[in-house]
Amino acid sequence: MFEISNLKFMNILNIPNLIIDRQVTCIMGASGSGKTTFLRMLNRLNAPDEGTILYNGEDISSLDAVKLRRRVVMLGQTPVIYSGDIRDNLQIGLELSQKLAATEQMLKQSLERVGLNKPLDEPCGKLSGGEKQRLCLARVLLMDAETYLLDEPSAALDRETEHFVIHNLANYVQEKDKQLVMVTHSQAIAEHYRDCTILFEAGRTGGYQQ
Repeated sequence: MFEISNLKFMNILNIPNLIIDRQVTCIMGASGSGKTTFLRMLNRLNAPDEGTILYNGEDISSLDAVKLRRRVVMLGQTPVIYSGDIRDNLQIGLELSQKLAATEQMLKQSLERVGLNKPLDEPCGKLSGGEKQRLCLARVLLMDAETYLLDEPSAALDRETEHFVIHNLANYVQEKDKQLVMVTHSQAIAEHYRDCTILFEAGRTGGYQQ
């Protein structure tokens, strides 16, 4: 759970009070309304000019940034693909976080969860934009974080694939008692999770939409 108080950042964000306590939360708003900036603040990739952010009761400014980012993992809008094959790209997140390598079964399950039906030894250079995005999602899920911050996770996906992937992500965090906070422009996602949506308007929000 995140508790935000008197958060300000330049002339972009001004949020007096906000609590994010749902297992799945969607953040929507026009371009330039501060959604991505806010998301990056939740694991200290950006720092506010004023205000506090509590994560499960702890002020994140007092937490070790590296350790926090292992608990609260973020995936940005642009897929980051490393050289090598799909297996290499799935394992590298665990390697960089100094975690044990995943088993072959775990790797395959992560691909199934995002609907990427590809062999583990396929070179990543052959993947389309949407496939690369799903590969990055699978890599993030393997991190087994407490909370996932996803910035436009379905932007490169068609409507059918978007529904499949987001539905599976939501089921996963609910089954594993984790939290998902995602920025999206998808009206379909917002409609499905309408009671879990926060609308940003010019850097302000009144909390979950009623």
